[in-house]
Amino acid sequence: MDSDVLLKLFRERAALLEGHFELASTWHSPFYLQCARVLQDPDLTHRLCVELIHPFQGQRIDKVVGPAMGGIIIAYETARVLGVQAIYAERKEAVLELRRGFQIEKDENVLLVEDVVTTGGSILELFDLCQNLGAKVVGFASLMDRTGGEFHFPFPLKSLAQVDFPTYEKNQCPLCEKGVPVVKPGSQKIKQ
Repeated sequence: MDSDVLLKLFRERAALLEGHFELASTWHSPFYLQCARVLQDPDLTHRLCVELIHPFQGQRIDKVVGPAMGGIIIAYETARVLGVQAIYAERKEAVLELRRGFQIEKDENVLLVEDVVTTGGSILELFDLCQNLGAKVVGFASLMDRTGGEFHFPFPLKSLAQVDFPTYEKNQCPLCEKGVPVVKPGSQKIKQ
């Protein structure tokens, strides 16, 4: 699957939003990828996750791990395709941790997955968490890579699509300077 095909799927499902958004990374952008609108289709989600694991064929993967919220569905379906367990890490006081009795055993091979990677902060934090628990991370995978090649991971990021959408730090956002109201999808409007 290439970037054009995946972006077409996002457009068809009204999942490529335009406006002024605060991303999970706290950066701002005129574009937002609302993956939940794509992932609400179980058959499509399955097909995307089958594609997502192609670069990892032949590797032993014991568990698939994603960050909450965006990585939960991707982790679950990818793990289902692989026939392994899926778990996710949640934020508690701004730090990712395993909760709900989830565990990673020493020397387990884990694949880290995410829906969209923008700055790479969550996936790197997840990498550190898994390594600190003794896991062997076999790779990173995401539906969409919007890092623009600016971020370097300990392993190559394998994504179904790369998109080059502009992102801005809050204090350098031209949309903020113009007074365009900012929205954080999944939350209420943010007041300037």
